[in-house]
Amino acid sequence: MNRFINYAHRGASDYAPENTMSAFRKAIELKANGIELDLQKTKDGKIVIFHDDFIDKKSNGIGTISDYTYNELLKFDFGSWFDLKYKDEKIVLFEEFAKKFLSEDLTFAIELKTIGIEKQTLEIIDKYSKSKENIYITSFIFEALENVRKFDKDIKISWLIDEEINQNNIDKLLSIKGSQICPKADKVSNSSIELANRNRLGVRLWGIRDEEIMQKVYKLNIEGMTVNFPDKLKVLIEGE
Repeated sequence: MNRFINYAHRGASDYAPENTMSAFRKAIELKANGIELDLQKTKDGKIVIFHDDFIDKKSNGIGTISDYTYNELLKFDFGSWFDLKYKDEKIVLFEEFAKKFLSEDLTFAIELKTIGIEKQTLEIIDKYSKSKENIYITSFIFEALENVRKFDKDIKISWLIDEEINQNNIDKLLSIKGSQICPKADKVSNSSIELANRNRLGVRLWGIRDEEIMQKVYKLNIEGMTVNFPDKLKVLIEGE
């Protein structure tokens, strides 16, 4: 039986500033067995880990990731917005993350936030991962996933959707040999999961805002979910 994956969403983001080394280390400390993270590209072509369209709310800078070179981004504080004890937390270069974590016994959901970083992302993964069996490339942007498949015929692909699972999105994902479909937790049902499973697709859920939703959807036939509080999900899993 495959293990249920407890993905720390942008790291343990209830306890440390999201998508930072502190959040990723906290995820491991809390015994998450998966990590979810987001990738974007800097002005000088480096792949960094950051979610939002703008850096204004999650740093002391303004603008977008692509407005700055990587070295310029390193001058910003990506931690104080969360708590002053994280003052001067730096943006994370994906290659640094890969070097430190991809060899760990973890499952990774690596989300592409933009088009044009697919090949470079895969090259970094190939350089540092022992096996790609525990890696899912994910995105809401279907074109990005199509590009991933052109570069790598085997890596697992997860499609993030903001609608119910249906035969149309299943067929679209199967057209690029996807492995997993990922609807929002409040847009899922037993029947839609069964439909995905009949088409040999796994299901991972996102948008788990609180423990009540977590407990409700955990009973469904899913492969895992992304949560900001992996310690709470671990307690639920171990209580089974």
